[in-house]
Amino acid sequence: LGLATPVAIMVGTGKGAQNGILFKSAEALENAHTVKTVVLDKTGTITEGKPSVTDIAAAEGIEERYLLLKAASIEKLSEHPLAEAIVEKAREEAIEPEEADSFEAVPGRGITAKIGGIPYLLGNPALMEDNGIDNAEYDSIYREFAEEGKTPLFLAEGGKLLGVIAAADTVKRTSHGAI
Repeated sequence: LGLATPVAIMVGTGKGAQNGILFKSAEALENAHTVKTVVLDKTGTITEGKPSVTDIAAAEGIEERYLLLKAASIEKLSEHPLAEAIVEKAREEAIEPEEADSFEAVPGRGITAKIGGIPYLLGNPALMEDNGIDNAEYDSIYREFAEEGKTPLFLAEGGKLLGVIAAADTVKRTSHGAI
């Protein structure tokens, strides 16, 4: 037993290292059987490490492609990670963003822009409220996305709500197997 235990620990740490699992010490491996909860820093560990569009909820009479076109047209001027996610989704859908006439980031709220002289708002409920946009009909969808850990954004055109786009840092395909 005095020889078998250290050899087993040495083989176990070696096999773990071959599979990308490192143990702080032999004692950590010996005590692993007592673990009841594992806490991971998810960003970039079990997730892709960058957001992507997960949901598009267009208002009645509005096509999802139109919603994505307008959002990407606004966001292509931004360097925010959510902006990159929206522009990338438009690219995947073969949607070519339009040129925005103006663009202004509103800290803690979102973005205001004009495309073809028409004002657009893309952001959170506070931005909509500040600009008199009625978002009550889609507030439950916004909250549902937020409760799922996603970042939802309202999009309004000329004072009318077009819908909600949600983005999240999605789980890597390989994470389930790794965990």
